Amino acid sequence: MLVNRYDISVLLTSNILNSALTTETLLRSIRRLWVSAQHSLLKRTAVGLQNIAEEPYIMLTVDEAAYSSLKYWSTTPYQPRVMLRTSSIEAVRSMVANNLGVAILSDMVHRPWSLEGRRIETINITDPVPPMDVGLAWRANSDFTPAMHAFRRYFQQAFGLPGTNA
Repeated sequence: MLVNRYDISVLLTSNILNSALTTETLLRSIRRLWVSAQHSLLKRTAVGLQNIAEEPYIMLTVDEAAYSSLKYWSTTPYQPRVMLRTSSIEAVRSMVANNLGVAILSDMVHRPWSLEGRRIETINITDPVPPMDVGLAWRANSDFTPAMHAFRRYFQQAFGLPGTNA
């Protein structure tokens, strides 16, 4: 087991449950429903997880996406009808754009078209779906080295955040 291998890192802070780590969110990315441009859910005034559960669902499995997704689904009486699990974001885009299923994913990875040039639309979800947070993490109560300070300042400036002292 590797302990204390990294001083500070960039990662998905929304997935961190370890009290031995301190996190700082740099970017919060909303998760929305991805559908094809022809999808019938685009005509609805409100779309919730109950509506989404009736659709074929494409589950992205990379970077703990499946775990994060099942976490918010598990707080409801509904479950997604998973028709495909894939680690390929391009496969998700293609299948959604071709109206073969829907997906709930972060705005950070959204692009409004597939590789085939078909449109992908997004819909706000009425039920609570946690955002995807990206940020920094370091061991709690660490003494920051000059390199750690420089690393943190770089990302704070890159994301337009006010600087703080660790």
